[in-house]
Amino acid sequence: MKEYINYFVKGIAVGVANIIPGVSGGTIALITGIFERLIDAIKSFDLVAAKLFFTGKWKAFAEKTDFYFLLTLFAGIALAIISLARVFDYLFRDYPVYIWAYFFGLVLASVYFVAKTIDRWNFVVVLLFVLGTAFAVFVSMINPASENSNFWYLFLCGIVAICSMILPGLSGSFVLILMGNYQLVAIQAINGRQFSILIPVALGAIIGLIAFSHILSWVFKRYKDQTIAVLTGFILGSLNVLWPWKIAEYLKDASGGLILKHGKKVVARYASVLPGHYDKVFWFAVAIMVLGIISITVIELLAGKEEKNKPE
Repeated sequence: MKEYINYFVKGIAVGVANIIPGVSGGTIALITGIFERLIDAIKSFDLVAAKLFFTGKWKAFAEKTDFYFLLTLFAGIALAIISLARVFDYLFRDYPVYIWAYFFGLVLASVYFVAKTIDRWNFVVVLLFVLGTAFAVFVSMINPASENSNFWYLFLCGIVAICSMILPGLSGSFVLILMGNYQLVAIQAINGRQFSILIPVALGAIIGLIAFSHILSWVFKRYKDQTIAVLTGFILGSLNVLWPWKIAEYLKDASGGLILKHGKKVVARYASVLPGHYDKVFWFAVAIMVLGIISITVIELLAGKEEKNKPE
């Protein structure tokens, strides 16, 4: 029971990350030690698993797919996404500097702890780390598309976003922003239970998750150091998205006019700026940033202690 409570809490952490633009659920999965198990469990859903399921061999099905691990983890993810969508909508609106500062510290510290898992640094590993960083910076600077509620576009959003969500350093929510559908899917559809929007996204996510997990698992097992180097670069390159001091840039139509949603301007991206004043708001944000660094450090220390105490 203690083990599954632990997975449930880690699922909540992954879910929280996935709802925030710029923060990767895959990063949280990687630094909490469940990334490889998660990928292996997802890719185990194949024709053999389907046969076990439809012939009523539940125990064999659960063992093959690591079903109880996935059930507990995804329950935590779902709880976080459903319950925190409104909370984060409020926090990003009223306390943006503080919430961005916390996640900046969180992700900054994770760069070190993820990179630490690389066994051998050589020229190829360093090159892949640099390329991963450059790619993430490039992605973060792309101008977002306009909102689109077409079924097949929503289906594609589900595929692309879920692949990004399980890749450390690439944010599924941020990819939805780039595709123009973050506000529609992650805020309005979840809060309003708009199943006509959520169902095609969910279908795309399921298909994308199963297909992509096979590729990622194969690469991770054969080229572990190289893969982690690229992923660490992704994490480092995504930091500019999380910089606490920024100016909102809003979605515009082809003529340059602002696009309004329910009478409100829709944020397209954030342009990073230097802090305007070194006042108490600034120092409180710095303190929260340090808290984010401490949070990841504590998680890493606890994970290391847990691994050390495991029986051989």
